[in-house]
Amino acid sequence: MSTLDPASPPTGELPFFVYGTLLPGEPNHDLFLRGRTSGERAAVLPRALLYDGPGYPYAIDGHGRVHGTLLAAAPGVYEELLGLLDHLEEYLGPGHPRNLYERVVREIELPGEGTVRAWVYLAAAAVTRSLRTGGSVIDGGRWVTRRPPGGPRTP
Repeated sequence: MSTLDPASPPTGELPFFVYGTLLPGEPNHDLFLRGRTSGERAAVLPRALLYDGPGYPYAIDGHGRVHGTLLAAAPGVYEELLGLLDHLEEYLGPGHPRNLYERVVREIELPGEGTVRAWVYLAAAAVTRSLRTGGSVIDGGRWVTRRPPGGPRTP
């Protein structure tokens, strides 16, 4: 049974839903995830909007859908991976005023298979307010880096 099986009972080690620079083929995937995952599957975050950011996107609660990847930590590296992702996403703890993102649990859809609970990094409150007043929504909820084909990857 896969660790990303929606029929699996919830455990203390939730999978992660990623939607930006951590996606396969994007710059931070190799830096942070290579060798640290046991499974990666296409997935959707319902009831969310995706906004363009300064080289990376932000997801917030909303009326759309965000496309991304659900991934499970490889055996024995969950705490390491959690720490790396918290650091990358500038998450200092629940509701911390300097958070760039908040790490929250959401239901993630695995197309044709059901849902699973996972960690998602959503824009922190101050960032969300700014996005709602002047941000640029990414239509269709799919983010890709804005680099030329074959060009250098930027984090």
